[in-house]
Amino acid sequence: MTGSGVYETASGRVRGRAPHGGVVAVLGIPYAEPPFGENRFRAPRPRAPWPGVRDCAEFGPVAPQSAELPGAPVWSPGDEDVLSLNVWAPATAPGPLPVLVWIHGGAYTFGSSAQPDFDGTALARTGLVVVTLNYRVGFEGFGQIPDDAGPPNRGLLDQLAALEWVRDNIAAFGGASDNVTLAGQSAGATSAVCLMVMDRAHGLFRRVIAHSAVGPVFAPELAEQVTARVAAAAGTSVTGATPQELLAASDRVVGDYRDDPGSGALHWDPVIYGPVADGEVLRDDPLALVAAGAPRHIDLLVCHTTEEYWLMDAVGSACEVPTDERLRCFAADFGLPSGLVDGYRALMPGAEPYDLHLAVYGDLMFAEYSSRLAEAHTAAGGRAFLARFDRRGGGVRAWHCADVPFAFGNVDDERTRFLIGGAAPTAEDRALAHRMTSAWAGFAAIGDPGWVPGAGHVRVWETPGRAAAPGRWTDSDAVRALWDTYTYRPARS
Repeated sequence: MTGSGVYETASGRVRGRAPHGGVVAVLGIPYAEPPFGENRFRAPRPRAPWPGVRDCAEFGPVAPQSAELPGAPVWSPGDEDVLSLNVWAPATAPGPLPVLVWIHGGAYTFGSSAQPDFDGTALARTGLVVVTLNYRVGFEGFGQIPDDAGPPNRGLLDQLAALEWVRDNIAAFGGASDNVTLAGQSAGATSAVCLMVMDRAHGLFRRVIAHSAVGPVFAPELAEQVTARVAAAAGTSVTGATPQELLAASDRVVGDYRDDPGSGALHWDPVIYGPVADGEVLRDDPLALVAAGAPRHIDLLVCHTTEEYWLMDAVGSACEVPTDERLRCFAADFGLPSGLVDGYRALMPGAEPYDLHLAVYGDLMFAEYSSRLAEAHTAAGGRAFLARFDRRGGGVRAWHCADVPFAFGNVDDERTRFLIGGAAPTAEDRALAHRMTSAWAGFAAIGDPGWVPGAGHVRVWETPGRAAAPGRWTDSDAVRALWDTYTYRPARS
């Protein structure tokens, strides 16, 4: 950094916001060329240099998406410079400091680094340089292009390009390019684990934090099937459609899956895009590659919440399951083990079919998959730390995303209030946030979050003043045993 608050990067000089609370924020730094025009559906290209000093005091445009998230910017047609990242760094701390790079979630379809729960100020105060990034989502980032006209997994390639930018530029912000931790939640967590097993990402980071990793990834045939349906809905080829036409067509396909009970697994939660186990960019589902020991040299911290899928109920995206017959159809579409639903019923006396569905689906998609990542990494010779977020009771759910404002230290931001249960945070909540940010900081700095690695040592994040309601996670061993015979494979239908 120069004395005028200007930072030198490989593409040019940037100036961020004035220091606040001892932290400098430099926002909306381009890390690649806009992925449109001749670059559309291509791997990201290095950013061309710019003259002078670029003002980087505001977040960059978000990738094409139809979602409108509270407190976050929305995409507008014409917004094309969407591959940008943000850096928060202590204003005066001596470097080089550990670096934490964050990948946002959003079902591979929406979201951005500008969401208020991802503000890096509190984490930077722990002595980290924090980087958050935008990447292509939806069809632009993960849709399968016919006839090899574009590489698969473009969203992952964007994330890889951002990591390469960090390697080449983070020293200018006081960061240590050889001490990088890659972190993410939900789709961002699985993206991080995908990068963990990708040969091209080797050497770009030492550690991974994965909160609520969702699995499995797509098989190529499912990605191709989705592309065909999107093209039919758009009435043109996917490469000939505009971004807004692809968004509208994708939303129609999602609606078609949701309206068709005979459409298989995608009927229940039609997330139609995601990483594809294409055999080249991503050789297999990351769980299988972790189990094979490919990334055993990388430390892994895994966390999931105990009531993941209740968020989808709260936002109205969960499928209706009012009867035992519908519950049986759900179990059959996912090939769940015989007796699993009845096992949950025994652990949740008096639960209605809908609540059983929420419990099973949340564990299927997030909790069990996450736990297996930690166990597989340990069994293959890696170091893995496992945690569960269980702040619930008194009307508060430990649902999907509830842990993120705590880990970032942003529980006092009113824009995150809904995620943490609606009420203002208590002193116990602030203490929990401090413990979680400290765990992330310790892990990113020296690989020690504050407890013993190994699947037998689980840190439970909870608040003493909030009594957890009885539920299936009060006996986690019994829950895990119900999944013993279930195998995760790339999704095919």
